[in-house]
Amino acid sequence: TPEPQAPVHPASSEEPAPPGAGEDVVVTPPRPPTKSAVPAGPVAKLSIKDLDVNYVGRQGTIIEAVKGATIEVADKPGVGEIIVLLGPSGCGKSTILKCIAGLLRPSKGEVKVSGQPVDGVGSDRGMVFQQYTSFGWMSVRENVEYGLKIKGVPAPERKEKAMHYLKLVGLHEFSEQYPKSLSGGMKQRVAIARTLINKPKLVLMDEPFGALDPQTRWEMQTLLLDISRKEDNTIVLVTHDVSEAVYVGDTAYVLAKRPTRVLNRVEVPDFGTKTAALKAAPEFRVVEKQLLDALYAEKKPTAAMPIATRSP
Repeated sequence: TPEPQAPVHPASSEEPAPPGAGEDVVVTPPRPPTKSAVPAGPVAKLSIKDLDVNYVGRQGTIIEAVKGATIEVADKPGVGEIIVLLGPSGCGKSTILKCIAGLLRPSKGEVKVSGQPVDGVGSDRGMVFQQYTSFGWMSVRENVEYGLKIKGVPAPERKEKAMHYLKLVGLHEFSEQYPKSLSGGMKQRVAIARTLINKPKLVLMDEPFGALDPQTRWEMQTLLLDISRKEDNTIVLVTHDVSEAVYVGDTAYVLAKRPTRVLNRVEVPDFGTKTAALKAAPEFRVVEKQLLDALYAEKKPTAAMPIATRSP
């Protein structure tokens, strides 16, 4: 269940070449080459149609945050995908995410998850915020178990599942430590494990790596790719970092400045096996430039714009 959001302070999208560029320090196995060819289910995993979100300003004026946004994510059983909402800071990306989470009611339009209208928060959606949200008086394992404890899951089963997800995110050796003893990247791993253990259909991530240093951010991006292969979740990731969108995304929705709308839906190519050197590779830089061109073109909404051919 989503938790109250702390203030977000987005980090700059500019970052140096990742540590170890040119070296096979960390190798990310390729995604399944048939991911884009998996038959979609009859009902979309996520459907957003003609979404408007308006706020009332201090002077009583209406402020448009989102205007006419339409997004559709197919349901591909057994396949984990990463959908990126890419746009400039303050454009309304997080507002869309809050509507999906059920934390914010749209002014107009509809949001559906697996065919069901979103009406408040629900266990079918889990949220990971940029700021750290662990309970300081609980151990790492107890934080991860918390959602299951609320559901009344017996303690032995909770512990077994918590240790499984802590191992998945590389924190099983820190299960009895307290959050204050963890680094920023480790705290975000706790938040990810705590979300995944509840088996949500959608994992919503609001710039979760924005406050991390470049090396840790790159490591967390690699972890996210690993999770997308092992878990049957659809991850919706908000970012203003073009490099991050290209590195982790399967599909990127490029959003306009406020009031935001969808400029383009971009199918990100599958680069195959990923190493630390990929972000400096010419083919990666080409895709970054194409995304930037789409980001600042301020065109009217168009159909899907494939920017490269996926591997066969």
